[in-house]
Amino acid sequence: MKDEMLALPGYRICEYLLVLQPHEELLNKVMQFKKEFAEKYEAPSAAFGKPQITVARFSQLQMMEERICNRLKMIGMAMPAFKVELKDFGSFPSHTIYINVDTKVATRLLIKHLKTAQQLLKTKEQKPYFIEEPHLTIARQLLPWQFEKGWLEYSNRHFTGRFIANSMVLLRRPEGAKSYQPVKRFEFLNMPVVTRQGVLF
Repeated sequence: MKDEMLALPGYRICEYLLVLQPHEELLNKVMQFKKEFAEKYEAPSAAFGKPQITVARFSQLQMMEERICNRLKMIGMAMPAFKVELKDFGSFPSHTIYINVDTKVATRLLIKHLKTAQQLLKTKEQKPYFIEEPHLTIARQLLPWQFEKGWLEYSNRHFTGRFIANSMVLLRRPEGAKSYQPVKRFEFLNMPVVTRQGVLF
């Protein structure tokens, strides 16, 4: 019975990412670094995947999507746009090299607001994961030699960039699918929002 239910579209479990996306010019600048890393350190996956800052990751039934989107829209409406400063490189030892987000306060404020929706974002099996240390990934799931050589180089390289985060984007990947697809964009409007039982007054 459970398998039959999972075959129905609404009962499909999907993985979701909530991300901040830089503007086109900065996106292209970061892609150059990703492609260069991919070629130099034989890490082809680094050349794929759009540069973005993930603020939350969760799994949920697709039938919950509309409710989740309504809630995220409310959170976005209350949030002011903010400047994101990127500076130099950082790493999660042995597997990931990324660009540092230098301005963490506003991103953490956004995450604090997102946590108010965590009941909607969790299943019995999985809780949502909020990224408290925002970063922009260059390469991940690296082999030890790729990480060691890559980090030796990138720890001494410099990078600066900035963009205004004026929205967040929800991405979806159905179970078994390879890539994430955009679902909806939520604008940051800095409006006083009152929520009563999920209704906007």
